Amino acid sequence: MELKYTRPFLNKLEDVFAESDFVLRYEKGNFKAGYCVLKDMKVAVVNKYYSLEGKINCLYDILRTISVDESRLSEKNRLLYTNIRQQQQQD
Repeated sequence: MELKYTRPFLNKLEDVFAESDFVLRYEKGNFKAGYCVLKDMKVAVVNKYYSLEGKINCLYDILRTISVDESRLSEKNRLLYTNIRQQQQQD
């Protein structure tokens, strides 16, 4: 899957979070990886000062590592999430 570094693609990634049980927050912070995932609380925090490309990379990495209940996702978001997860298996 090829990443697109555009605002609409960022919105698509954010939509996956919106339909999942994870809460996505943009906060200032001292994150070594640019983001922090609190899995027990189902919260993902991304550095709000990151560039568009940095935010997309962070959300992509997070979606590759977390488990989302796909039954809660719309068809287009389920397809996007499935593509992201398949990319993880190929790496």
